[in-house]
Amino acid sequence: MKKNVYDLPCNIAHALNIIGDRWTLLIAKNILVGKTTFNELKEELRGISANILSDRLRTLEEQGLVVSELYSAHPPRYRYQLTESGRELEMVFNSILLWGRRNLEKCFKKIEHNACGHEVEIAYYCPHCEGNVADYTVKAIGE
Repeated sequence: MKKNVYDLPCNIAHALNIIGDRWTLLIAKNILVGKTTFNELKEELRGISANILSDRLRTLEEQGLVVSELYSAHPPRYRYQLTESGRELEMVFNSILLWGRRNLEKCFKKIEHNACGHEVEIAYYCPHCEGNVADYTVKAIGE
């Protein structure tokens, strides 16, 4: 298990200790979209070395974001799936994609509403009030 890089009282810092290494989010994103074997991931992520891919998969598994399943004994080969916690990263991927759509000079993807074909936006939702929220405050837990 790697040493925590950020020792700050911040959710973002602690999340980055888990998913902030180079390639980690791209590996998880590719597993989410169906690239579930080592070779599929290696092929999709041009430029990643085999040892880095192995290390990142091991870390994702140690952190409970990925589970592996042996699908060939000789030679041993594994298929990777995201856990529920790993699948929750889809919201992060989509947030980054939408941020890129607005801020990158060259954009490759967009997110559209299936029913009407228009692009979607991120909205905060309050399950208690059952509605979208425009006014919110980020607070330290315990305040």
